[in-house]
Order: sequence, then C-alpha cells, then structure tokens
Amino acid sequence: MRKKIRIGTRKSMLALTQSTMIKKAIEARYPDCEVELVKIVTKGDKILDVPLAKVGGKGLFVKEIEEAMLRDEIDIAVHSMKDVPAELPDELFIGVVAEREDPRDAFLSVKYGSVDELPEGARIGTSSLRRRSQLARIRPDLVIEDLRGNLDTRLRKLDEGLYDAIILATAGLNRMGWDGRITAHIDPDTMLPAVAQGAVGIEMRRNDAETIEGLAFLNHTGTAVAVACERAFLHTLEGGCQVPIGGHATVENGRVRMTGLIASVAGDRFFRDQAEGTVEEAEAVGRGLARKLLDMGGAEVLAEVYEQG
Repeated sequence: MRKKIRIGTRKSMLALTQSTMIKKAIEARYPDCEVELVKIVTKGDKILDVPLAKVGGKGLFVKEIEEAMLRDEIDIAVHSMKDVPAELPDELFIGVVAEREDPRDAFLSVKYGSVDELPEGARIGTSSLRRRSQLARIRPDLVIEDLRGNLDTRLRKLDEGLYDAIILATAGLNRMGWDGRITAHIDPDTMLPAVAQGAVGIEMRRNDAETIEGLAFLNHTGTAVAVACERAFLHTLEGGCQVPIGGHATVENGRVRMTGLIASVAGDRFFRDQAEGTVEEAEAVGRGLARKLLDMGGAEVLAEVYEQG
C-alpha cells in the first residue's frame, strides 16, 4: 500500500464524518499509511439559496472533487453515492462501495408523529423532487417547501419553526449520531429512496492499481451489487440526483430485486414497478426496469422535467 493517501471530500459535517470513517478504516488496516483529508468546495455547496432542481446539471457535489483527482491533487474521493451522477470521467471509477446504512427516508417533526398526522396545510420541507412527488401523491393537501443547507442547518430550521416537519435521509442522521431526532422512518413502500441512498463510495483513478488493490477490503459485496443495479437503472434513465426518480435494490440468496419509480413533480403521474434476477444480472435488471418504466409513460414525464430544468 502507498505511504500516503489524500482523500478528497466535501466540507460539510456529514461528508467529513463519512470521510473520517474511511480514513480510520484505512489507518487501522495500514498503520504506516498517512491519510489526509483534503476539503473541497463543490458547486452544490456554494449555491444555497436556489432549489437544487433549478441549479441544473449533474454532479453538483462531485465535479470539483473529480477535477482535483484528475489534477493529481488527491488520490481518492469519498462520496455519498446518491450524489454521484450515472456517468463518470473515463479515467475514474467507483472502486469501492462500503456497507450500506439504513436507506430509508426519515420524518422529523417537533409536534407530529408521522406524515399521516400532519394537519391539512402543514408545511413540510425537502430539497428533493423525488420526495416532493411522493409526498404530493400521498398528501396533496400539504404545503411542500424547499429546504436547503447542510444537515445541521436543516435541523435548526425545523427547530426554529420554519417547517412543521422535514424529510431527511436516515443514513446521514445515523452516521452523525443524530438518530434520536428521527420521529418516524418512512417505509420504502410509501416513499421509495433515492438511487444508492445510504451507500458511501470511493472514487479512484483506473490506472492506480496499488490503491485499487489496497482498498478492496472496504468493498461490501451485497451493497456493491445493489448499488450497481440501482445505478444501471439511473444511467438508463439519464437521470441526475435532482429528478423525481427513486430506486432501491436488495440482495438475498444470490438474487437481486429492485423497485423503481418515475413520477411527475405534482405526483399525479406515477410509474412504479419491480424486477429481479441473479446477482450476476444486477445491471441488466436495473436497465430492464428502467426501460419498462419509460415505456409505461415515464419517458414523457422525464422529458417534461428536463425541459423545465
């Protein structure tokens, strides 16, 4: 293993927590290896007053980090996989997918116990078109408002009474040790998670054989198979992380099963289905499910979303 590894990471508390988790794992495995965190500000971090869906483009939280790797300023990058676009620069790839945290969305409120308990006209905050579309379908009477900022900022806005409730990813709250703030978990049958939600990946240079081999111990096979299925689904839909697409795959007894979703932002058009196959067919399962949803009517919905964006 090389004597030093520079890890590129966003500066948010959650990103640093996840990168530190990888840093400690590498140091434990290779005590003689010096591991440095290199903090990088991305476009998505700079634009905090505009809904992400209106910022446009893919890779809002990874592009600058990838550019630093291509300039050899860092050796690897640690990402929340749900932020990673389907297409990467030719020289780079996701070499490791660590074991997944809880992929579910979480409901947080000071006053109310669940989405169902919210009164008519309650204000609920989310930055995600995927969550917005599913909320609009199950509770069209709610006022859904944009929620931007890092995890701690979003929690503070809830505590200040700017929202009656907010929706966040369970995984981030768990990793930060803030799971006590979760009022209720939202079952994937009610709200399908984002593609790769809860998974952390390590992006590497394809020609860096030493690092690829040295960090292989961090890869979790079951998570990697599920995420490969989900990302093949996303790639086929040509989707970024800011479109109303959901996808969640599970692996059990050598088989992968995936549920996928394409929805209109208003929630009035909703295409959801399942597919399954062997773990060796994981990517084909994801692609096939995507094509099925497109044929059901999802293609028209996505075309409208991209046109509006």
